[in-house]
Amino acid sequence: MSNNEQVISDVSWFYEEDGQRNGPISEEEIINFIKSEKISYGSAVWKKGYPDWLKIENTELRTYLERSSPPPLSGDHVNNTLVWVLAFAPILGMLLEYFIAGAIHKNEYAASVAVESGKYWFVTLVLNVVLSYSDENKLRKAGHNTDKFKGMAWLVPVYLYQRAKNLNHNLAYFITWIVSFLFTLLA
Repeated sequence: MSNNEQVISDVSWFYEEDGQRNGPISEEEIINFIKSEKISYGSAVWKKGYPDWLKIENTELRTYLERSSPPPLSGDHVNNTLVWVLAFAPILGMLLEYFIAGAIHKNEYAASVAVESGKYWFVTLVLNVVLSYSDENKLRKAGHNTDKFKGMAWLVPVYLYQRAKNLNHNLAYFITWIVSFLFTLLA
């Protein structure tokens, strides 16, 4: 057995961080990562003998997770109202653009020309970003580690995709946003 193989067999744990496999590290090190909250509920870990990566709370390491706070709400218990509003935000933003242009121009034709020329594009952008950040904040309050989203709330389709994967949801709201966006481009 080579020295490299010996090191790997003596050190038993691997962990996922930002989509990267890290390790091997000793059990003492991984316990310190748990205590310092570098890894927590929902973090994927693996060691020799596991058939696949497991969430840390489904391993013997669960005893080291902080007991003073509950685990994050599961995907079934997170309120998804805001994310569904976000899914239709491209269409809602377009309607809001027409409303604002109508209020400013006080002439239906001038308002329509202003919107169609892209004068108020930023309204839809702001609506999408505000809804996305608001939803991310709700997830954080539900106990989810939104650091995994890497601040992608401003890039809505990426955020929606990552949110669905993180909560083990299907991609329905992500697909709805894409279809809504395409609809506004073709309208």
